Amino acid sequence: MSELSINFSISFKEPQAHYVEIEMVIPQLDGEYIDLKMPVWTPGSYLVREYSRNIENLYATSAGQALQCNKVSKNTWRVAKGNPTEAVKVSYRIYGFEASVRTNFIDADHAFLSPAATFLYVDGLLHYPSQVTVHLPEQWKNISTGLPKLDTTSNTFYADNFDILFDSPLEIGNQDIWYFEAANVKHEFAMVGGGSYNKQQLTSDLTKIIEQETALWGENPNSNYVFITHNYNAGSGGLEHLNSTVLATSRNSYKIEASYKNFLSLAAHEYFHLWNVKRLRPKALGPFNYAEENYTVGLWIMEGFTAYYDNLIIRRCGFFSVKEYLNALANEFNLVYNRAGHRIQSAAQASFDTWIKQYRPDENSINSSISYYNKGAMLAAALDTQIIASTHGKKRLDDVLREAYNTFYKKESRGFEEDEFRQLAEAITGVELGEIFDAAHTTVELDYNSFFNKVGYELVDLNSENRELSLGIRLVEQDGRLFVKNVERSSGAWDAGLNVNDELIAINGNRLDSSGKELDFALVQGQYEEIVDLLIARDGRTRVIYAPLRYCGKQLWNIQPKLDATEEEKVLGKIWLSVVES
Repeated sequence: MSELSINFSISFKEPQAHYVEIEMVIPQLDGEYIDLKMPVWTPGSYLVREYSRNIENLYATSAGQALQCNKVSKNTWRVAKGNPTEAVKVSYRIYGFEASVRTNFIDADHAFLSPAATFLYVDGLLHYPSQVTVHLPEQWKNISTGLPKLDTTSNTFYADNFDILFDSPLEIGNQDIWYFEAANVKHEFAMVGGGSYNKQQLTSDLTKIIEQETALWGENPNSNYVFITHNYNAGSGGLEHLNSTVLATSRNSYKIEASYKNFLSLAAHEYFHLWNVKRLRPKALGPFNYAEENYTVGLWIMEGFTAYYDNLIIRRCGFFSVKEYLNALANEFNLVYNRAGHRIQSAAQASFDTWIKQYRPDENSINSSISYYNKGAMLAAALDTQIIASTHGKKRLDDVLREAYNTFYKKESRGFEEDEFRQLAEAITGVELGEIFDAAHTTVELDYNSFFNKVGYELVDLNSENRELSLGIRLVEQDGRLFVKNVERSSGAWDAGLNVNDELIAINGNRLDSSGKELDFALVQGQYEEIVDLLIARDGRTRVIYAPLRYCGKQLWNIQPKLDATEEEKVLGKIWLSVVES
């Protein structure tokens, strides 16, 4: 053990009760006290999650003597040092029973430890190396993590600093593990919770994805990588790490073609983050302040570009047909344009406000916000097609990302400002891209067909002539009763004052059944701007609301071949959407 290393020991006395025991040994340090802090968030998931709320029974000793230990803020414990020549030992328990890719989950079957939610750090000493020793219960045999082992026979792992430690989750239990090599990198796949997966098929398909992405970026920065996948009855999600990822899916998704392709897209997304965000990043995203929010307007580039490339990589591997890929891309437009919030919040604003909006949606989110994932993917598609068309297929967005990675990460070892990224993109391609970058900071929409048309495609709203009537509400059924779940901005229900959580009882004097058939009938038989009377119950009291019927604003976007495309445009479209041999 290095004298300057901060060392942790993990044990499980009561995993069935969802607890892990942590022992932390801090070397002799100068000063009268040590401030121990718990991160409030984890990189890649931009929400203050207050991990310290799960800590119990924290106490400290030195040379066998108890030390005074006081909590001085929500996530800080101040330890008054004893003998300054002795190390300080800190012990605490953590409760973990939240099934997600970013939180601790411990039960009798396994433990998933998100390190930011598990390990304290000494204030001011994030640069210190650390070691983690795992004491396996008798019933568990495997440990999966991106951390390297101290030696081949021990269960002790090490990190050169706490940024690496906090970016290296641990899966501990009896997960199904296998190994494969792709892009000259050793990969481990750890499956938790069973499932209908085919190891050979998964290995083959992931190898194609890994080699496609490595070719795009020009190198693979790792010598090893770990896929940790949690299989649930129903679940989804992923979180990227420096040399690993945690994925969540349904254990039956592998046998359903569409679901399996979605899982491959998820894996492609998280693996793409090896470069885009973990290494190529805005200045605000590292080094991190783990005690508070880290603000950036650049998540539309980091997450949005990654959301564009995940499905594009699946197309390049040949897993998606052209139509399947275009449907996936069109879905980004549907998700944005069917939220009135796209007129309220720009991609850059969504990035900045991720800490208070992205992970905390409410009933009005559709009216006030968008996702920088979806909007960023739209802007990335505009950039890619514009570059392809303007350079006659000689350049594309791939070239921009590769050069940005080489410049900002490899050569200059720093994060970038958005203006620098734009300037580099224009210098590499020789294409003026200001219109698209500027669009990330406004709610004024681009004419996306000015980009798609140049590569032989067009974006069409198949519902543009739709004259179906609507109140602009979404209903949910609870115990045979209908309640308002959402009210769309500027709809008839919005203007009339219908509220979320109102119970809808009758329309035009006709009682509604649990399927809402009478409402459907009124919409089919009604006229534009006709006033209907709605009997509702609000907080237990009935009243009548008079609301106008209006045309349904739901859009259905499709990306399809342009009928009058020139031969050059068709060639550029093939470049854009071609399968690439790895």
